[in-house]
Amino acid sequence: MIRVDAVRGSNIRPVMVSLLAVLSLLVGWGNSPALAQSAMRSPSINIPSRVPTMPRIDPNIAGRAVTGLNGNNIRIQPSCTAADRDNGNCSGQVATGSNGRKSTNKPGNVSLQTSLGSRAIAGEIVAEIDGTLSDAQIDALARRHGLRRIGSQSFELIGATIGLFRISGGKTVEAASGEFAGDGSVRSVQPNFRYILQDQSAGLSGGDPAQYALSKLRLPQAHTLADGANVTIAVIDSGIDLKHPEFAGVTITPFDALDSKDRPHTHGTGVAGAIVAHVRLMGSAPAAHILAIRAFGTSGKAPESTSFAILKAFDLAAAHGARIVNMSFAGPKDAIVGRGLAALAARNIVMVAAAGNAGPKSPPLYPAADPSVMAVSATDAQDRLFAASNRGSYIALAAPGVDLFLPAPDDKYQITSGTSFSSAYISGLAALVLQRNPALKPDEVRAILMKTARDIGPPGPDGQFGAGEADAFAAVSAVPASSMPVAAASERPGTPEMSQATKDQSRDQSKDQSKDQSKDQSKAEPETRGLPMATMAAEKPAERESRPDVGQTKP
Repeated sequence: MIRVDAVRGSNIRPVMVSLLAVLSLLVGWGNSPALAQSAMRSPSINIPSRVPTMPRIDPNIAGRAVTGLNGNNIRIQPSCTAADRDNGNCSGQVATGSNGRKSTNKPGNVSLQTSLGSRAIAGEIVAEIDGTLSDAQIDALARRHGLRRIGSQSFELIGATIGLFRISGGKTVEAASGEFAGDGSVRSVQPNFRYILQDQSAGLSGGDPAQYALSKLRLPQAHTLADGANVTIAVIDSGIDLKHPEFAGVTITPFDALDSKDRPHTHGTGVAGAIVAHVRLMGSAPAAHILAIRAFGTSGKAPESTSFAILKAFDLAAAHGARIVNMSFAGPKDAIVGRGLAALAARNIVMVAAAGNAGPKSPPLYPAADPSVMAVSATDAQDRLFAASNRGSYIALAAPGVDLFLPAPDDKYQITSGTSFSSAYISGLAALVLQRNPALKPDEVRAILMKTARDIGPPGPDGQFGAGEADAFAAVSAVPASSMPVAAASERPGTPEMSQATKDQSRDQSKDQSKDQSKDQSKAEPETRGLPMATMAAEKPAERESRPDVGQTKP
């Protein structure tokens, strides 16, 4: 560190300051990952106890987390690497320090194809195998081909038994797959692909004014007609902090597709908050029921999941009555996951996914690009497209996704950006529509949301905003209220009936959760006084596409 005790003279001071600034940038770059694409600095945030005022967020700030109202104890999140941007992820890893700078490149990634090629778990394959085989027979089958069974499961959703295998003996994935596929007991083989997360006051205000998404989506008006009650949304994500004050009284049923012991994570907590927050903040469907399905582990460098875990999550969602599945993650085209999506669509389950944060040069990412899924891009407070948002003809809608104020674990809050959260808002809007008319099919829900969207791009549907930015009030107003209960509409042919044991388990989990929430809430101060504030960009720096005729204004 260089210390300047005193610099005198009107001409010397500017020169020294400039030299120090350049030197600090060079030092920052020298310590950056080779493909770092974001610049970071510590934000200065001072938020009143009841009604926070959203600070102006520099578009070059990368992920950050601040604990304390005066910005003390600053933790700086590493900037996005090239692979992170392709994966749509800049979340989960927080390094301690007092300052940080990273080089900034334009959105998107020149090494996208290289990253896509490495989007599989090394040394693992997923295969559909003969469903009549016992575990011992599957193990013997694996040994004959130089494999070790990690796990296998019969998936009722797709009517198939799928096994996850580790390759031994130094074989490549290609060689092992080809050999295994030739066995008569094997139906299909593929890599185990990797998926990455795409990181109020009560009364008339209807939520915290720092949430510009409220006015953009016209949520307060929409909630006079519907609030998502009795509609079940499966959130396939990282762990959710079930005890956060924003979720008090909300029915959140946890499931784990990983059998992990990971702590609650910022991404999953933020996604759930965008849907059901209702204390200091306001989600898009605050009365919805959430199936919190943990499918993304956080033990590595960044939260990630796999083909096998995603399929397990789909199976759980279908088995436990989900009407909507929110998928705030992205990965490559995947045959096994594609089968799961087709099976969910056949059961009339609405599917919503983040378009991805890989930028304008990215090829379509999945599951968003699947025809049965509503792909959602992200916009900022000035209706500009999030610079890192994917583009393409498969984009259905846009929703706020930049500088969002959302819950974070340990009773904290975060400022975050990414198409993940845009997707979550739209999943909530789908719940409002289904509450109004539970008999609607997924294509009808999509049509209502798209026809009532506000066109903010070129006239007509386009590859940036799809049909436009969603309008919750217009959407629910377009649906006449139905007297049919949501539960009755969801019990359609082909939907598996939940076993009594599963019902008892879910009821017990909900009771335990409600007790914990009530206990925590009794300790909390009324309303929002004394509520700790933290900010963290769980995904992307707040990048925006520059538009000379639009100034940078507070939401």
